[in-house]
Order: sequence, then structure tokens, then C-alpha cells
Amino acid sequence: MKVVVAHNRYREAIPSGENVIVDTEIAQLTAAGVEVLPFQRASDSIGDLPLTEKALLPLSPIYGRSAQRDLGELLSRERPDVFHLHNPYPLLSPWVVKTAHKHGVPVVQTVHNYRQVCSSGLYFRDGHNCFDCRGKALGWPAIQHKCYRGSTAQSALMATTLAVHRPTWKSVDRYIALTDRIAAHLTEYGIPDDRIVVKPNGLPDPGEPAPLGTGFLYAARLSPEKGLDLLLNAWRRHPDSSIGHLRIAGDGELRPLAEQAAAERADVTYLGALDRAGMTAARTAAAVVVAVPTWNDVLPTVILEAMSAGRPVLGTDVGGIPYLLGLDSPATAAGWAVPPDAAALAAALPIAAAEAARYAPAARDRYLRAFHPDVLTARLIDIYTGLQANSHPAPR
Repeated sequence: MKVVVAHNRYREAIPSGENVIVDTEIAQLTAAGVEVLPFQRASDSIGDLPLTEKALLPLSPIYGRSAQRDLGELLSRERPDVFHLHNPYPLLSPWVVKTAHKHGVPVVQTVHNYRQVCSSGLYFRDGHNCFDCRGKALGWPAIQHKCYRGSTAQSALMATTLAVHRPTWKSVDRYIALTDRIAAHLTEYGIPDDRIVVKPNGLPDPGEPAPLGTGFLYAARLSPEKGLDLLLNAWRRHPDSSIGHLRIAGDGELRPLAEQAAAERADVTYLGALDRAGMTAARTAAAVVVAVPTWNDVLPTVILEAMSAGRPVLGTDVGGIPYLLGLDSPATAAGWAVPPDAAALAAALPIAAAEAARYAPAARDRYLRAFHPDVLTARLIDIYTGLQANSHPAPR
């Protein structure tokens, strides 16, 4: 089987779980004997583009001329069985779906966010969940609130792109929804249920977990929707050093909050931005990983990493987090989830600290049963095989 995996890589300076997942999936498919043809563009390359391509860059989300040319050549030369798309923005464009179909190649897309409808992809703005663009032919609220990169012009372009490509998205042959929440989002968008498959991301098995560490680890991009302010508000409701130690890893616009908390309290340490080895060491040193986004986070990679390392997770009950932790089966759940409320989180912190050792084996078991690459790669190949059979072709 021969598969093109297409992805517009996010900037390397901003940690991206999506980049990690795509790289991991390519490695897993290759190990399973699938011939993978990566077709990728990187947002980091924008500064090095020729002047002619830079001039056309504002239109790339709609069309992406050079990407269509290069993809067409690849498809003609290699004649793949399946085209698998992840993120198309800004350099690939959803037009790659049309290009693949033009060459007779069925398309599957893994949906990592809500960008079929929402210009930012988050359903989140100004510190709260937002669904103002749902059901609208053109997302005027996104333009009004500068939802894409804080720019009216870029938000107008993205809203226009989403409107133009609504028929394109509805022609995708099979959607992979990472969680049940994403499946519901696609159904509401108008995708038939028989073209949606729920399959989460997975991560390589790091091996048997190290002995449980102590305290809590929060590791995320330090931006408002990731919940750092919520966590610190909850943490400050406990006397200094009364419930263990909190380590914060990451960087972003809320870095001053992390630095201030570390300066004020003996039980908070700010680790800064960490590379992969540093993250592994920080996770090993912890007993509980904290993931407390306030937006409907689809599938936080930090939770998968925690469970694979046998670390239970204290999360918020938003997005895909209850699904990830297996909270529908409390006896085997991999952690706890509470409303994104400071009082509820403050009450849960000492419980998580006291029960971490009891939940650690369940966290590792949840990873092995639901997110191990052997399980998920087999499911992905089954999806590809079903597309090859073309049993449910999407309308062109």
C-alpha cells in the first residue's frame, strides 16, 4: 500500500502536538510496511520563499498554486492508493483535496481542531468558548473579533477560505475524528455518519514506567486557553507546600504568570521551555500531570504522554479529555476531570496527590489498551483499505 501523508507543519518555535503526531504516525505506518510519501510544507519556510510566492501568500489558504503543482506531479508519478491530509494551512490549502480527487485518489483527513467552522480552530476567544460562527455562510464574527492571528485582513481571508471550501470539505471520502466530540462537530457540519471514524492519536511506547515521582507537572503552551491562570488560581487556595510541588514547563504569552508564581511560592518551580529529553525527565519526576485547558481541547498530547509513562492526569472535563482518560469506566479511569473552575480544581488537587499511586497502573493500562501504536496503526490501515475498496464514495 502506498499513502501520501500531507501536513503543513506549525512553527517549530511553538510546541505542536500535531507535528509530533504526524511524525509518529509516519514512523508507525512505515514500520508496519506501508510505503509513506510525505508531502509537507513548513510555516517556518515562509520567510525564505521567493518574492513571487510571497506575493501570492495571502491567497495560499484558498488555493496554494505551488502546492497543487507539486502535489499533482507527485500523484502522477507515484500513483498512491490513498491521500491522507492533516493540517492544510496556510501553504497547502484545502484545494489539495480537489487535486487528489482529480487524480482519482481517495482522501482521508484527520481532524485535529474545529477549523471547518472556526477561523482560529479553537471555538475560543477573549477568554471564553465561542460558537458565533456556527451555521453562518460566512464567519463575520471571526472578522469582527480578529480571530485569526489578531488581524482583520487575515481573519477575513480565513473566513472566506472556510466559506469557499465548504463543498471541498464535504467531498472528503473519510474523516478521522480524534474523539467523540470531533465526530459530533463533523456531524453538525453536515458530514454523514458513515464517513466518520473515531480513531485517536497514539504515541510510541516509552517502555515500562519509572517509579512514580512526586508533585504535579503542568506542561503546555503558556497561552490563555491552556488554563495556566486557572491552575495558579486553584493552587494559591492551598498554603505554600501543603499539597506538594508544582513544576511548570512551557513558554508563551503567559510566561510572566509562571515566573511570578515561582518567585512568590516555594512550592512552584518554572522550568521554562524544555526539549524532549527535558520533558521526559520532568514527567518522570512527577506523580501527577495536570492538563486544564478551558477551551474544548481535542486531544492534548501531554495526556497521551502522561498515560504512556504511567502518570495519572488531573484534567478539566472539556473537549476530548474525558474520553482520553476513560472516565466512562470509573473503575479503570486514568485520572480525574473537573469543571474548568478554580474552586473545583482546588478541591481536586489534594485528592490527586493522595491517590496518584493508586491511579498510576490504570493510566498505563489505558494507554496500552487504547493508544498503543500496535492498536491504532492497525485501525488506520483498515481505514485505508476501506477507502481503496471505495465502498462509500463521497460526492465530488
